[in-house]
Amino acid sequence: MSRKRKSFWKRFDYILFIAVILLTIFGLIMISSATSNSKFGSFPFLKQQGVAFGIGLVAIIILTLIDYEIWGKLYMFIYIFCNLLLVAVLIFGFGEENWGARSWLAIGGFTFQPSELVKIGVILSVAKIIDNNKENINELFTLSKILAFAGIPIFLIAKQPDYGTALVFIFFVAIMLFVAGIDFKYILYSSITGIISLPVIWLTLAPYQKNRILDFIDPTRDPLGSGYQVDQSITAIGSGKILGRGLYEGVQTQLGFLPEKQTDLIFAVIGEELGLIGGLLLIFLYLVMLLRLIRIAKKTEDLFGSLVVIGIVAMMVAHIFENIGMTMGLTPVTGIPLPFMSYGGTFLLVNMICIGLSLSVGVRKEGLNF
Repeated sequence: MSRKRKSFWKRFDYILFIAVILLTIFGLIMISSATSNSKFGSFPFLKQQGVAFGIGLVAIIILTLIDYEIWGKLYMFIYIFCNLLLVAVLIFGFGEENWGARSWLAIGGFTFQPSELVKIGVILSVAKIIDNNKENINELFTLSKILAFAGIPIFLIAKQPDYGTALVFIFFVAIMLFVAGIDFKYILYSSITGIISLPVIWLTLAPYQKNRILDFIDPTRDPLGSGYQVDQSITAIGSGKILGRGLYEGVQTQLGFLPEKQTDLIFAVIGEELGLIGGLLLIFLYLVMLLRLIRIAKKTEDLFGSLVVIGIVAMMVAHIFENIGMTMGLTPVTGIPLPFMSYGGTFLLVNMICIGLSLSVGVRKEGLNF
């Protein structure tokens, strides 16, 4: 093995890799418990999640070996593909009947949520266009060009309508621009514009979306209707106390009172069955993962690579904060899943691809090639 190859694997972030594996195994265990009393048992859920986990591990290794700069060179192709995928969702997608948004596509026997894949593409393409314009980023024309570039896929996602996912996109794009060094005045202007536009946004919301916000403001307004999901979630987490009721022993979880327990409300299952200790363990693993990602971003000399990792960190933080918050009634319900924990093969695979891209940046953070 050559010296460069040895150095390559020496720079591989094993702590990040192990943290992700532990998170995913933790997720598999909780999905098993959440679905143990379903019609066909846990096996179908664990099978799909396990396959995604296996593919994800392979993807991490392959992406680590590939120089991440190649994705920067292909950013326009990636960007165009992402937008075409989102347009296809608006034309051929489904999901309005069950989830209130046309967010899914079916190709053959494979069903997936394109907006999850598009997150990776938008992070890569926005990071590259910022990198290409870094010298003039605070010129109004340049910044407007970048915002329009990022705004097209966000608009297409909002049209589904999936405002929760659109907000995640807005958040990580904003963080990437902030890290790239935009003037504070632009942050101030955009904040004021956002506040002024709230009444207009409210008028565009569907009834169920308005109910979610009203239930957040007043959790007691409809506990048996639109507020049922959060009410049961809070009950489950509270009943777990410090040590929890025990794995596979949660009353709300096992008796079916907790809706969407293997996806949106997986943290409520953790809170009920593993208690405060289980919740803190999960948060600790997330902190390890996020701190290792931030470390990679800080040590990366290349702005493009640093922004890719920062975008991934911001996306993860948005998901973690919103999902855990909504299960406790601290944020409005948006249907945002919990990284590496919620059931969903596409979502798990996307998260693992993000880790592979970050590791690729990490092993090359000082310009290493081999």
